[in-house]
Amino acid sequence: MISLKGPGFKIFAAVIAVIALAFGIYSTFIQSAGYEKTTATIISIEKDQESPSDDDSYIVTARYAVDGKEYTNVLNSYSPSYKEGGTVEVLYDPNDPTRITSGYGIGIYAMVVGAVILLMIVFLTIKQKKSINKLKESQGEIHYLPSEKGEERELYFITDLGTAKFGHRIEDKDRRVLYEAKMTKFTLFSAYEFDFIDHEKNQTTRHLIGHTEEMDWNSILIDNHNTFTLDGMDVWKHLRSIGVTIDARFGKAEGIMPSYDIKKDGEPLAYAENTSHFVHEEDAEQHKIASKIPNPMFFRVFTNERNLDLLFMILVAIARSGATDERGGSRRMLFNTVKGK
Repeated sequence: MISLKGPGFKIFAAVIAVIALAFGIYSTFIQSAGYEKTTATIISIEKDQESPSDDDSYIVTARYAVDGKEYTNVLNSYSPSYKEGGTVEVLYDPNDPTRITSGYGIGIYAMVVGAVILLMIVFLTIKQKKSINKLKESQGEIHYLPSEKGEERELYFITDLGTAKFGHRIEDKDRRVLYEAKMTKFTLFSAYEFDFIDHEKNQTTRHLIGHTEEMDWNSILIDNHNTFTLDGMDVWKHLRSIGVTIDARFGKAEGIMPSYDIKKDGEPLAYAENTSHFVHEEDAEQHKIASKIPNPMFFRVFTNERNLDLLFMILVAIARSGATDERGGSRRMLFNTVKGK
């Protein structure tokens, strides 16, 4: 099953748009091909009793003649200009004069709606591509600071779920924010804009973070794939390309919470573990994460890496996608748990 968020939603919308467009073209042009025109007289206009009370829908009945024989039929269209005793042009099937169509009916609306949705998808796709190119022109390709080792630190990665523009941050034990991602632009169909802020280096980098795309196969044989785009790239492909690996398992940390061994080029980068407890239990009530919406989970992180930019990006990838390995999957964690790795 593919989630309807982000890219999945665009695919779903495109399929619906193509169906609506095809139906509109067929019912408006193809279905009435070969039909001939005649003039019909409107003999009654009645409120459709089966339509909702707040929906002004009418049944229009008209009479027309073909080869000297009269026919009475219901029109497939309505206009405020229609009047009893008035006339309207209709198209009829010469092989079966009882089959008629008047105006364009619902087909023209389906065609317009389908075309508009497709144009919107094309527009948003082009706009996002331009945004990515503009970002790369101003900042270049994504790069991270060289590894610099120091004393091991215990840090806390927190996801702020309090508002639509939720973000992420790394704090130390004294609540000092070391690194954070602040959403600067929220969109429903294209990538979010984030400012990644390294407070220790006093540097800010902008990134385009796509909506999460979830592929859940509900099968032990085929792994799920949860991901999102980072500046137009699959975040997990990007992290794998620079040598990142993640091994997760249940039960090594608190209860059955997952824990993660994160490496870069085979060298340990950090150990992270999920916890359902607030990282500063002693004054949790005085320091809400955001609004009144509780955050159900945090990461406690242990690392001797001084430069946090790569580690922060990896934690964002895990938190936003829900994946537990560098391929965007989740099955390896089960196998690691069984093996006791």
